[in-house]
This record gives sequence, structure tokens and C-alpha cells, in this order.
Amino acid sequence: MASNSKSQHSTSIAIWGAALILVLLGVYAVHSLTREHLTVHSAQVTYQDLIKTRPTNGKVELSDDFQPHAAASGAVQEIYVDPMQKVKAGQLLLKLDDAPALATLAHARASLQAAELAAGNIEHGGSQDERTSFAADMNRATLQRQQDESSLATLQQLQKSGAASAGEVAAAQHRVQADDSDIQSIQMRTTGRFGQADQASAQAQIADAKAAVTAAQSAYDSAVIRSPIAGTVYYLPVSQYDYVEAGEELIDVADLTHKRITAYFDEPEIGTLADGEPATITWEAKSGTVWYGHVSQIPTTIVSYLTRFVGECLIDVDDPQGLLEPNANVNVTVTVARHPHVLTVPHGAVHSDGSQSYVFRIVDRKLARTTVRLGLVTVDEAEIVSGLSEGDTVALNATTNQDLSDGMTVTAVP
Repeated sequence: MASNSKSQHSTSIAIWGAALILVLLGVYAVHSLTREHLTVHSAQVTYQDLIKTRPTNGKVELSDDFQPHAAASGAVQEIYVDPMQKVKAGQLLLKLDDAPALATLAHARASLQAAELAAGNIEHGGSQDERTSFAADMNRATLQRQQDESSLATLQQLQKSGAASAGEVAAAQHRVQADDSDIQSIQMRTTGRFGQADQASAQAQIADAKAAVTAAQSAYDSAVIRSPIAGTVYYLPVSQYDYVEAGEELIDVADLTHKRITAYFDEPEIGTLADGEPATITWEAKSGTVWYGHVSQIPTTIVSYLTRFVGECLIDVDDPQGLLEPNANVNVTVTVARHPHVLTVPHGAVHSDGSQSYVFRIVDRKLARTTVRLGLVTVDEAEIVSGLSEGDTVALNATTNQDLSDGMTVTAVP
């Protein structure tokens, strides 16, 4: 009986030991399946064209427009065009009442003529009448001296024979000296009447008068409005006989096929912009239509725009049908980099430990951490310069969002 009891006890221990081993093996199996054997999303390493873009918003402006304003207050005399009419360079658009401008121009020209005449008189020693009077005075003084000199010579001969006294001769000599003084005085009045200060003042008056003529001529010319460019009359706020104030806008002409967009890029994105980079433009008011352009001027300073600090980038746009309206708010996408036919992986497959970038290749259902060197990186894709080959399979993430690690056994799904 004792032997049987011992045998049964040993059997029980063996059974419980085997059961414990089976439980441990089960726990290990479950642990292995749940911890290391994961299902992961995967992707293949492929060649493709990689494009990096910068999206933002912008505002449509006219790159070549003509917006004349009234130079002076007056009435609109004639209008020769209609809204949305196409015009040629040099074509007459409208005309303002030019009578006041014409009167001002005539007065300015008369003032210039008077200033030039005054300067000429100063240069020649006086006016024509004054010069004629001076010449007549000089002729009379010269003739008088000749007569007095002749009388002096006669008296000097008579004095030798005792027919004339010394007093008569002295009186005759005094008259000749007086004649010389008169002649000298007339010469001084002719040549020394005006100095350098008078000439400088006269030239300054001429310069002022010329400036007044130029201003009056410009005001007169501005009464007749011609278009300096070929384009379309897209804004005509005045009508015939309207009275307009000085500075009031009269008409707007622009080439509606070529426009410019001011695009607002956030400060961190400015460094990627360069002149000539291609851009696409969309406008919600014309859904499905795309316009194409290029960067013509990168930002030169940072400005405050609504709640952002941005750089204003100018983009020239071709709009052959003239569909983009001035001041429209549009969406702009600039292509800042384009690498054709490069080896790429999804951006989500790339990890970094601070010093290097790496991916998890899937080799024989296991993860193999592989160091890579990156090139162009976009929101969705990353260029692989080295570390991978075409056709390699890389893990993106576990379906359970569990962290990946080197050597982990996985089941890959695309």
C-alpha cells in the first residue's frame, strides 16, 4: 500500500510539472506572437520624379497698367472709348476742358519771353531805345568835342600873333576837357550799367520762367489723355461733362493677359525661393482652371500680414484669356526643387536618431535597421542617395502603432 501511494504521488508531480511546462510554453508563444511578430505597412523602394513645392496665398495685380489722374480741376469734354474696349498704344482715350490750361500756358510763355528780353538788355547794356539814345548822346558829345578842339587850335594860333589872350585859350581848353568828361560818362552808362549780380538775377528769372512753361505745357498736354500701352479699358469711372477734381482718377487701361501676383510666404520658407522658379495658380471663383507663371522677384524684407510675418514674392503670370481679375485672392504653389528619376521611399519610412537617418528594411520577414543618406525631402517622399537599392522593401509602421526595432519578426502588408 505504501508503494502504491508513493507511485501515485510521483505521477501527480510529473503531471503537474508537465502542465506547468506547457503553460510556460504557451505564455512564451503568446508573448512571441504579440511582442515580436507584428503586421506592418510596407513600401518598395522605387525610382520616380521628386518635386518639392511651397503653397501659399496671394493677390492678383496688374503688371502693366496706365492709371491717369486729373492734373487740374475741370470738366470731362470728350470720352472716346468704352469699358472693356481694347485699345492700341497712343490711342486717344478722353479729353478734359483745356481752356484754363491753355491760358496758363500762354501767360507762362509771355513771362519767359519778358525774362529773356530783360536778360538780353542787361547783356547789351540796356534796351534798344536806351542804346539808340546812348548812341545819339555819344554822337553829339563827339561832335561838340571836335568843334571845341578846332576852336582851341585856332585860338592857340591867334595867341602866337597876339590876337588872342591866354584866358581865351584856357577857356577853350576847359571846354575840351568837359567834352572828354561827357564822352567818358556816356561810355560808362553804356558799358558799366549792369554788373554780374544783375546778369545772375536775369538768368535765374529765365530759369524760373522756363520751369513755369514746362509745368503749364504738362498741364495742357494732360488734358488730352492717350494710352501709352496696348491693353483693355477695364475701369472708366467718369462720364462726359462730369466735373473732376485735381488728382481724381480718370480711366484705367491694362494688359489683362499678363498679370502679377503678390504671394505671401511665411518667414521660414523664404530661403527656398529663387527667381525663375515655376508656379501654378488657382482661383476658387474659376474652379478647375490653372494658370502658370514664374517667380520674378524674391522677398527683400519681412512684413506683417494679418497674423503672419511674411515675405512678399512677385510672380508673373500669363493669362491669355484675361480670366484672372485684378485684386482676386488666389492660391499659389511654387516648385522650389525638382529631382527627376531618383530613388525614393515614403517619408514615413525614414527615422532619425539625431545623428543619422535610417529605415527598417524587411529581409526574410525580419526588420533590419539600415542607415541611409537623404537628398530632397518632401512632405510625402524622401530621396535616397545611398543605403538602399531599387526593389528593397521598407517598413512604414505597425498596424498596432507599436514601435519598430531591429530584428523584429513581421508580416508585411502593402
